[in-house]
Amino acid sequence: MTRVWAGVDIGRDHHHVAVVDGDGKRVFSRRVANDETALLATISAVLELAEEMTWAIDLHSSESLLLLTLLLDHGHKVVYVPGIVVNRAAEGYRGAGKTDAKDALIIADQARMRRDLTVLDGDDELVIELRMLVARRTDLAADRTRAVNRLHDQLLAICPALQRALDLTTKGPLVLLTGFQTPAALREIGVDGLTIWLKDRKVRNAAALASKAIAAARSQHTPLPAERTAALLAAQLARGVTTLNEQIKELDQLIEDRFRRHPSAKVIVSMPGIGVLLGAEFIAATGKMSRFATADQLASLAGVTPLPRDSGRISGNLHRPQRYSRPLQRVFYTSALLSIQSCPESRRFYDRKRAEGKRHTQAVLALARRRVNVLWALLRDNRTYQPAPPLTLAA
Repeated sequence: MTRVWAGVDIGRDHHHVAVVDGDGKRVFSRRVANDETALLATISAVLELAEEMTWAIDLHSSESLLLLTLLLDHGHKVVYVPGIVVNRAAEGYRGAGKTDAKDALIIADQARMRRDLTVLDGDDELVIELRMLVARRTDLAADRTRAVNRLHDQLLAICPALQRALDLTTKGPLVLLTGFQTPAALREIGVDGLTIWLKDRKVRNAAALASKAIAAARSQHTPLPAERTAALLAAQLARGVTTLNEQIKELDQLIEDRFRRHPSAKVIVSMPGIGVLLGAEFIAATGKMSRFATADQLASLAGVTPLPRDSGRISGNLHRPQRYSRPLQRVFYTSALLSIQSCPESRRFYDRKRAEGKRHTQAVLALARRRVNVLWALLRDNRTYQPAPPLTLAA
């Protein structure tokens, strides 16, 4: 046996490894714990089967990091088989059941037959750190959004006018709600007292915020049912949102520190609409740019390239791809939106697409696709963005 393909169904505590030969026949199947000793023993066992082998995994995340690191450190070729490919291919294999062993076999067999799979070559530590920090910030931002929405709901159960008057995305109203939540409490302390209380806690524009809150409190004199409990929950939520804001601020500093160390940081942020956070998200989603031989490959991963769906007499029918990186698409779509406001060239391109009859979203996606070409070329040439290309390049 000269060559085999090893498929790994990734799990949190255990993986399942299946190996097939050139005819697709299973020659090895084993459940292995996700620890170094067990993984190294399994790798050694597979090495005894053939002189050449390709490994394939269906999950590229924390669960597979130890296995991937061990394989790359030992010089093995590793390809990525997306989960959607495994799920769709499963219909063509015998048996209606689903097991880890069957999934591992499908992964190995797909690696044997396909030539379009992404080869994983590992990322440097800086990219992995950015990926972790960006993922954590995304989670915290989602938690903050949920907490703010819940806080709005609690204020509606206390005083709708106060809910309308306070901007819960800023520090001042959150500080206010940690001490005063009900109209009666606000009326009792008054504008002057609340202003002094807010100033002692370093709140900006304390007088204006106090006047707004007291005016809202004076518009309602009827206590609502369960007001005390709602006030208690509102104070807890306000403290929780404040804590989340502090954690996000600390993360932003860590992200900026890591991002500035990246050799392509200056090139990336030179693009209009891309700042430190979007730049860090871009690096976290792409890793090494050497993986993208053309701008089309980068655009395909970002999901900004429409795919044809032709059949019979129907042609020219395009649709959004199903396999793409949603974080990377967010980077290009959001930066395209921002560039419309700050970059005259982007604004002209957007207006032209709108004049052609495209909807807002279509025009922004078209702009995002164009910006993929520009950013890819800048990274390839290691030069910063300029509104007009250098004369030597333009010639």
